[in-house]
Amino acid sequence: MRIAITRRVSPAIARCELTHLERRPIDYERARAQHGAYEAALEELGCRVQALPAEASLPDSVFVEDIAVVLDEVAILTRPGAPSRRAEAGSLVTALTPYRPLRAITAPATLDGGDVLRTGRVLFVGLSSRSNQAAVDQLATALAPYGYRVQAVPVDGCLHLKSAVTQVAPRAVLANRRWVDVGAFAEFAVIEVDPDEAYAANGLLIGERVIYPTSFPATARRLERRGVAVVPVDVTELQKAEGAVTCCSLIFETSPGAQSS
Repeated sequence: MRIAITRRVSPAIARCELTHLERRPIDYERARAQHGAYEAALEELGCRVQALPAEASLPDSVFVEDIAVVLDEVAILTRPGAPSRRAEAGSLVTALTPYRPLRAITAPATLDGGDVLRTGRVLFVGLSSRSNQAAVDQLATALAPYGYRVQAVPVDGCLHLKSAVTQVAPRAVLANRRWVDVGAFAEFAVIEVDPDEAYAANGLLIGERVIYPTSFPATARRLERRGVAVVPVDVTELQKAEGAVTCCSLIFETSPGAQSS
């Protein structure tokens, strides 16, 4: 069974944290509708969506991926780089406890889940304005008993590692070379974003298909020419909050009745 934990859009989303984008008006009702269509796409691809209620006082809380890293054996609660986001963990603890034992990143480490790209037993972790080396070190220690390797990857010019690179096929990544050194991904074929679509490197691979924003048609065509099956979604309002398709869900495999140890 594949679970997708989501959280409904906060009515306060217009007060979201922004790092690389200028603030623009966000249409709350349209954002809600787009998020609902995103959840429908998750269901189409075989996920059982577990939608948490909106958090009225937490503007960025729709971006649940930043608050936890869920692996096969354990879930790691992050310590977001933006202090305003740290209160988001409470409801996710409740949601994740039935599925995984929980561990937590602690100070002085900071970590956003958007900086963690898992490929098999390797976790690439972006060194960004939100995630630091102390978090890389803590992750490596916590996950060593489970056989994971943790590798730091510097990020420049964008919010998170997964703003710059995501996995779009078993042996392929989609990347913006201006924001990340793709040498770290030497084992993968690299599909480059269209030069006019800097923010196009974020796609959500589920099974053999990729949920992908309609905002980047030229890069979508590049993916399709490489044999990547694209499921288009409109997330333009969420993109104004520096969001993307990976950050709106926590996706993991489980079995009925799974319990934490």
